[in-house]
Amino acid sequence: MPNAEHPPSAGILGDQLVQSEVLEGLAMAKNHRKWFVAFATPFLGDHPIEVSAGLGDYAAEWLVHAPRMTLTEADPGRILALKERFAANRDVTVRELMLPSDDTADHSAAVSYNVLEHIEDDIGALRTMRAMVRPGGYVVIVVPAFPFAMGPADVATGHVRRYTRKTMRAALLAADLRIERLHYANSLGLIGYYVSTCLLRQLPGPGPMVKFYDTTVAPVTRLMERVVRPPFGQSVVAIARRPK
Repeated sequence: MPNAEHPPSAGILGDQLVQSEVLEGLAMAKNHRKWFVAFATPFLGDHPIEVSAGLGDYAAEWLVHAPRMTLTEADPGRILALKERFAANRDVTVRELMLPSDDTADHSAAVSYNVLEHIEDDIGALRTMRAMVRPGGYVVIVVPAFPFAMGPADVATGHVRRYTRKTMRAALLAADLRIERLHYANSLGLIGYYVSTCLLRQLPGPGPMVKFYDTTVAPVTRLMERVVRPPFGQSVVAIARRPK
């Protein structure tokens, strides 16, 4: 149910307090995080870059699989927090990155979880990620799904859109990325998110609802979706590549 949410990576307005509450909720949702970590793990390669790493919870999981990693943020406070968290790991580089930008690099993959929905020029942001990976490198994207689920929580955290497979496909193709996989994930989570945030007007954050979702709903949904890809979900997951 809690969106795998990172704060905005560009000059997008949002309630910083609500964003912090969402991050705290995600820190509680360990089963959900491990589920979504697995979407990117096979594509990380030798030196991935995470765009808008938040508090570094996903990065800490990916570092088990990647020999080195670059983490980026736009918010100075989170840059400092990331540097402090990974200070003892010489294989982690933390740097500032605003999207879109003219930066180029030679990373094996760019991973971006719940960032594009904050950025007006999402195609420009995707082009930046494309420019930061080597030819043949992967761009792994997770974004919140379905405009009908846009509610007060989305507005408070600075979302400017939610995606469908169709709109995500169009954005990836416009950024000259080759789509490898594109699917929905967390079908039961979408129902819970819509009820809690759109109907009950609640804001996501740490608490008993997140705990119940993470210990009960997330494991069941993950097991179900291993067998059948759902026709809807709380998130759109995209695996794309920079053409060789």
